[in-house]
Amino acid sequence: MKLKKLMCAVLAGVCVFSLAACGNKESGSKDGEKKETLVMATNAEFPPFEYYEGQEIVGIDAELAEEIGKILGMEVKIEDMAFDSVIPAVGTGKADFGAAGLTITEDRKTQVDFSDEYYTSKQKIIVKADNAEIASPDDLKGKKIGVQQGTTGDIYSTDDFGDESVQRFNKGMEAVQALQQGKVDAVIIDEQPAKTFVEENEGLKILETDYTEEAYAFCFKKDSDLVDKVNDALKQLKENGKFDEIVSKYINSDAE
Repeated sequence: MKLKKLMCAVLAGVCVFSLAACGNKESGSKDGEKKETLVMATNAEFPPFEYYEGQEIVGIDAELAEEIGKILGMEVKIEDMAFDSVIPAVGTGKADFGAAGLTITEDRKTQVDFSDEYYTSKQKIIVKADNAEIASPDDLKGKKIGVQQGTTGDIYSTDDFGDESVQRFNKGMEAVQALQQGKVDAVIIDEQPAKTFVEENEGLKILETDYTEEAYAFCFKKDSDLVDKVNDALKQLKENGKFDEIVSKYINSDAE
């Protein structure tokens, strides 16, 4: 009889542990209710879309994700990783979605699904301010080009100028530092980060001619039911003015 009682106690303990273990996708809210947690994969080296202020990741994508979470009744947890790890993390289910100034490309569509595009950007070329040799994308032939690994700047410049001309860095800022040190002749990177890097580092300029134009979107695991939900939330944020409010907070439209 004692053995039977002991077994019942053990089984009860196992059940309690199992319930606790199944709750790791939830977090407490202010009203005491439990909310499902969505994991967002990003690379927080991409101002003004995602970057660090102290220990906190902030930026356009970070705030959009938070607002989308509110609409869906979910908490959003942001995980920082290398840029070229974002899509694999989402594609394998390690993260629920990715937001990192991600451009929609045909190759990426084979790995993940995308939301509706929410921002149109450009790839820009950064050179030293006194550089008179490089005035347009055509002048990059035979030059050393710095890029952030895995970005569309990496993909497009490799296609256009050959792998031997491209030097890849884990962070966009590392490519800019290489430019300052004379290790590369130019850096190709998205427009808004390009502006930030040039503002924060003397002796650099952005060429007037765009390298490419492209559209940003959130990415999801194939066939995820989150795609439609996030698209609906994005639509709401654009209709109620919150989307423009967030973008204007980080990008001065008068300076565009």
